[in-house]
Amino acid sequence: MTQQFTDRQGRAVVLEEITEDNWRDVADVAPADEQRRYVAALAARYLLLSQRGEVWTSLGVRAGDDVVGHVMWAYDDEDGTHWIGGMVVSAAEQGKGVGRATLGAVIERLSALPECREIRLSYHPDNTSASRLYTSFGFQPTGDFEDQEIVVALPGS
Repeated sequence: MTQQFTDRQGRAVVLEEITEDNWRDVADVAPADEQRRYVAALAARYLLLSQRGEVWTSLGVRAGDDVVGHVMWAYDDEDGTHWIGGMVVSAAEQGKGVGRATLGAVIERLSALPECREIRLSYHPDNTSASRLYTSFGFQPTGDFEDQEIVVALPGS
C-alpha cells in the first residue's frame, strides 16, 4: 500500500518522473547557500548526471502544485544495493518537512522493488542535519566512505 507523504504544511509531497513539462523547474531547484558545500548549487547538475551517466535516475519532487526538489537513485549491480543521491530541496522550502517527506517517498519506492535488499546513501560528515534525518529513518553507518562521505545503509524489503 502506498503511503502519502506530506510536509509540515500538509501539502502532499510526491516524486515524479522528469518530463518535458517539468525538467526546467527541477533543474532550477537551488538549495540554501549554506548547503552548497554538501550539494550542487543547482539540481541541473544532477539531471545531467542522470542523463549522461546512465547510472542515476532523477526524479522531481513536488509539494502541492510546486516543484520543490530533486532526488535521484541508482542500482549497483556489483553488490545489489540501491543508492539515493542528489537530494536537493529548494531554499524557500527548507525547514518545512519536504526533505523528510521526500526521503520517505523514495525509500518506499525503492523498497517496493523486488530486488531491493538494501538502500544506501552518503553524506558529508559535517552535515549534521542530514545525519539526524537519515538516522531517524533507521540508516546505519556501514564503515565505508564514498568521496569522503559517510556511507549509511537501510535494509530493504
